[in-house]
Formats: sequence, structure tokens, C-alpha cells
Amino acid sequence: MNNYVPPKPIIKKVKLFENKPEVIIETGKLAKQADGSVVVRMGKTMLLATVVSAQEPRPDVDFLPLQVEYQEKFSSYGRFPGGFFKREGKPSEHEILVARLVDRAIRPLFPKDYRNDTFVIVQLISADKEVMPDSLAGLAASAAIMVSDIPFDGPMAEVRVSRIDGKFVINPSFEENERADIDLMVGGTEDSIVMVEGEMNEVSEEEMLEAIKTAHEYIKVLCRAQKELEQEAGTTEKRDYPREPQDPEFEKFVSDFAKEKIEKVAKSFIADKHKRKEEFNKIKDELVEYVENRMELDEEEKELKIKLVDIYFHDLMKHVIREMILEEGIRVDGRKLDEIRPIWCEVDYLPSAHGSAIFARGETMSLTTVTLGSKLDEQVIDEVLIQSRERFVLHYNFPPFATGDARPVRGISRREIGHGNLAHRALKRMIPPEEQCPYTIRVVSDILESNGSSSMATVCAGTLALMDAGIKIKKPVSGIAMGLVTDQETGRWAVLSDILGDEDHLGDMDFKVTGTRDGLTACQMDIKIEGLNYEILAKALEQSKKGRLYILDKMLETMPEPRENFKPHAPKIARLEIPADMIGALIGPGGKVIQKLQADTDTTVVVEPEEDKGIVTITANDEDGFKKAVDFVKRFSQRPEVGQVYTGIVKEIHQNWAIVEFIPGITGLLHKSQIDYKYVTDINDYISVGDEIKVKLIEYNKDEGTVRLSMKALMPPPDDYDPQNDQRRHNRSGDGRRTSGHSRQGRPRHPRSNDNRPPKED
Repeated sequence: MNNYVPPKPIIKKVKLFENKPEVIIETGKLAKQADGSVVVRMGKTMLLATVVSAQEPRPDVDFLPLQVEYQEKFSSYGRFPGGFFKREGKPSEHEILVARLVDRAIRPLFPKDYRNDTFVIVQLISADKEVMPDSLAGLAASAAIMVSDIPFDGPMAEVRVSRIDGKFVINPSFEENERADIDLMVGGTEDSIVMVEGEMNEVSEEEMLEAIKTAHEYIKVLCRAQKELEQEAGTTEKRDYPREPQDPEFEKFVSDFAKEKIEKVAKSFIADKHKRKEEFNKIKDELVEYVENRMELDEEEKELKIKLVDIYFHDLMKHVIREMILEEGIRVDGRKLDEIRPIWCEVDYLPSAHGSAIFARGETMSLTTVTLGSKLDEQVIDEVLIQSRERFVLHYNFPPFATGDARPVRGISRREIGHGNLAHRALKRMIPPEEQCPYTIRVVSDILESNGSSSMATVCAGTLALMDAGIKIKKPVSGIAMGLVTDQETGRWAVLSDILGDEDHLGDMDFKVTGTRDGLTACQMDIKIEGLNYEILAKALEQSKKGRLYILDKMLETMPEPRENFKPHAPKIARLEIPADMIGALIGPGGKVIQKLQADTDTTVVVEPEEDKGIVTITANDEDGFKKAVDFVKRFSQRPEVGQVYTGIVKEIHQNWAIVEFIPGITGLLHKSQIDYKYVTDINDYISVGDEIKVKLIEYNKDEGTVRLSMKALMPPPDDYDPQNDQRRHNRSGDGRRTSGHSRQGRPRHPRSNDNRPPKED
């Protein structure tokens, strides 16, 4: 007998908006063997989030081994995966970017000495275009951890805040978000913001700050709901884990031994990071040597002390450098808090690229190229909820030699995808519309040196490379990375402009911001401390603007504006419009016409139908072939106009008339009386089938099917020409003057436009 009773889940409902579905968090029903699992639902969108953490710490690591995965199931929206294999494969760039957003928001909330392998997996199991699922992924991950026994200083939640038609909207639909001029993903706890990332359309720093504040109010509500869920699930007690060993006496010994030496190196203001690191390592090596050879310890104690050297020396170095910044306003490379490192730029460095630039700031350097392509080069995006094409792509590469590392290249990392996405967001709104610039544009940033923000160097180099390529970007964009050092005990804090890699590692904030002279275009902020107040954030934004504009001025000294013309070796491109009813004629039966055009002219021709027209994009490397293709397509944009001269092709020849296609798909009648001022006995003496001839349209009536052409109208009449005598001569020959659709022996019915059937003879 089956006495199984289905599990009764714990459900928490949150009503955030009057006009939108409530957010439902459920636990205890699915994936119960995970340490923690929840289903988050809003409308028809459902996310399953699970977390599992190893019971023992991973040996010999000094960081949290956390892995976050985000997966969108095609079945969630009733779709088959594209491609040959009909199953989900490796994560898409979109999935990786969402996973990074979740990772960056939850990672600072784990204990600093927690070393257990931890895996968070968020899966989209039901989808709805009214709810963007990435805005719920952070909430789902945090809730799963909260209902587990894993130590976590949460909860936290993420929301998307967009400004649409002047009003802030939380978690908008896809359709709503297309109209947004601010699109931010904000993650935070009840007390503070921990992560911000997004894009904007040249908004002010004050407007961005207002968006973050708006998002935080909704984050607080979602965090309180998670705490209530944790209470009901009975998971407030968290597991114990091995803590880092503490030895206050030895910590004091390390400080006494190394503090003055660290201060001396820090105040030497060594700009080269490798030399600075060598000097710090010398002090650490002296300390290790002293412990190994001069302290009376057994082997076990000695091994423990050496491990503690790593911890205490790092903490001491961090403390010394932070104190130097807070007390003296001086940084390890000798700069003031708001000082930017030396900058140099160069454009047109690579002769074969369509556009190229070098941007170097201190020890960070990006070599960036621009490649221009045709419509066929657009990136196809086929995701669960988004199917589109992207004509502007940006790729970021960070090879190991950029930091002097001796290791192989093993594909593209998640970090590279994330940094490239940030730079893409910074620049994409400045790309001119397709009507003005029909190219597909690919920007590639190769980081050749790195000490500080290479993603911001990519933005600057990308701007210069686009202008070098001749792309008329709306406005140039620059970017800067800001840092923060705080002392929460004393309340002291300092905002740093253009941070070094060491300052990113030792500081409390990494805040990247990009924009034009008139406003912000993108940002990315990670905060490593709790309780960041809005006064500090406002100061960081104000200081970043000064630095950003300084960098922009330096860039414009090298390249004040885009080149007037594209490089000679760049592909030629034209975007033409043709009437909708001409699309079929241009393509031809089975694509015969357009394929022949491409083969004959060595061009790429793409036809896209729109509401009442066709858009034809022609791309070529050869100038002659390009012109021929453009001239050919232009013929399809013509409409019959009486008095206009056309280049036609003779299609048929009969006794007294010829059929001439003077516009692709439209034919007219060329009577022998209109070939020459002389009397024409045999048309074949003047023209042959397939000849290309100049004709003038002398009569056009689409309704009646009257289309009359003339060759002699383009000739000067002879001196003795008598129009009346000429007409009588042709009438006597039985040709007649009526040339519309009336039947008469020896004369055809006039062909109607777009009717290629030969006229009937009576």
C-alpha cells in the first residue's frame, strides 16, 4: 500500500508592484538532497536554484572556491535548441554574464576564511517574456543559501532598475526594457549595495545614483522575505568549519619584524609593479628564513608558522598601504588620490586593419582593431527568450603575457567575456544607426600589458580605433576605474582614481564607469565591505567624472574626430531601397538573378524586406564590381516616368515592334517607327535580342497596359524631317498609330508592367 505523502513546501510571497505578479519563493519541494534549494517564481517565469558545499575545506587554497552556474533550458519556453545537436551545450555568453552577476553579489558575503568548495546552480525551468529571468537569478541563489546550513552573511537580492519614459521601473519586461535610457542590475543587502552593472544613454551621475537608491528599496523587501523564509525553514543555525589559526603573539612578531621595511618600500613609490612586488617578497623571504633558521621550533610548529607568515604578512602589507593612503593621501606609485597615470595613444598602427589604435595608461595597454563587414557577418543570437542579430560586436582578449605569467592560453575565460561585455555596453549606443553606417562592426581588444583596469583601456582604445576606421560615432567615450579605502572604526575613507591592480586587491571597491562628455554610458561596481553610504558613492562618481574627462581630452589630442573617409582597403558598402514589389524580380526565380549578380561583380548582396520596401545591402572589395552592382540594383528602385531615359535590354523582336525590358521586371513596346527617323524596313537591321539600348519612355498607362518606348526621341532630327509625312508613311505601311492594347492585324496587345508574357497577335 502506498502511503507516500507529497512534500509540503514552505512558501513566501512578496508583492512588489500593484500591476505585476507577486514574487513567490518556495523551498522543500524540489532538489531536497542539495544543501539548499528554492524555486523563485514571478508570473510564468520559474527559476530553480540549488547550492551544495563540501563538508571539508579544500587544502592549500587561500580563497573561497565558489562556482556559480546559470542555465536557461530551451524547454522552459517550448523551444528546441538550434544547431545540429538538439540539447543544451556549454553556457552561452549570456548565461556566463548572468552567472558572473550572481557570483559578484554573493561572494563578498561568505566568511573570509571559508575554504569549502561551493557550487551554486540557477536554472530557468519556465520562461515568460513578461519577466526577464536574470533579474531574479541573484534572489534565487541567495535564498537557496539562506535555507541551507552554509555560513553566509546574507541575505542579498538583485533587481533590475530601468528608467522608461522618465519613470523608474523595477524588473521590467523585455518590451519595456527596449525603451530604457537607464538599465542597471543592482545587488545588495538590507544595509548596503554590493554590486552594480549596466548601461545608460548619457545620463548624469545624479540620475544613476537615484536609480541605485530606487533599486535598494525593493532589495530590502526581498531580503526581509528571505529572512522570514529562513526562520520558517529552521536553517538559522549554520555549520561549523575550520577557522584560520590565530596566533596574536606571532602576528605581533611579524609586525615588529616587517612593518618598517614594508613602509620603506611602499614610500619608495616604485611605479613598476614587478619590481615593487620583488621588494615586498624580499622582506617576506627574510621573515620566512628567520622562522626556519633562527626560531627554535619543531617541524610541525615551523610549518604552521610559515603558513601564518603568508596570512599575517599580507594583512600587514595591506594595512600599511591603506594607512599611507588614508593618513598621507599618497599611493604606492607616488600619485595623489585623484591623479591619473601617464597616457599615450596612437592610431593607424596596423596598416592592414580597417581601423586600429593603441591606448596605454601607466602599465596597462590595449591594442584594438576594427573590422568592417557585410550584413552576412552579423552575429546571430539564438537564446531561449531572445532571437536577434547584432551588427556591433566587441571581443576582449587577455593573454597570459600581459601580466608576465608563464602559462598556456586555454580558450576564452569568463573574465574576458565579462570585461568585453562591459566595453561593448559602453560603446554600443554611440555606434551610428544602420541607415547611416550599414557596416557590421567588430572591435577586438588585445591586452598587451595590465596593471589596472584593462576593460577601461579597451573602451578608450575602442573609441580611437572606431574613429580611425572612419566610423562616425556619435560621441567619443572614455572610461576610468575608481577605488576606495575605508577605515570603518574611525570613519576615514578615500576615493582613488585610476586604480592599480594592487589597489583593486587591497581596496574596498572596484568601480568602473564610462561615458561621453555629456553623460554616462556604462558602469560596473563591486563593493567588498558592508555599509557603503551614498555620500561615498556620490564622491566616487564626482571624482570619476573629472578623471574620465581628463582621459578623454588626452585621447582627442591624438584623434580629435573620426576620419572623413574609410580606409582605401576597407570594403565598399551601399544601402539601397527598392519598392517591395521589386524584391522578387531582383532575387529572381530560385535566386538566379541575385546569384548571377554576385558572381559577375564579386560582391555580397543581401535583400531584407520591410513593411513597404526592400533594403538591399551591397558589400565589395573591388571598386569596379561595386559600382556595377550598385548601378544594377538602382535600376530596381526606378518607377516608370514619362520622359525619363532608361537603359533597356531587348527581350523579343517581332515584325513591326520589339519588347524591351527598360526597368527590371517591366517591359515596354518599341515600335519600328520609334527606332529611327529613317523608314525602318527590318528591325533586325538596327537591334538584336539581348542588345542593351537607350530608350525614352514616351507613354505609360499602367491601367490600360500602355507602355511605349522610343529610340529616335533621343536622336536629333534630320534637317529635312517632316513629322506629318513620317507619320503618314508609317500608317500606310499598316503599322497604325494606336499602340495601347487594341487588337489590330500585325500589332500586339501592349504588355502590362510586371507581365513578361509575350503579347498576343490577332
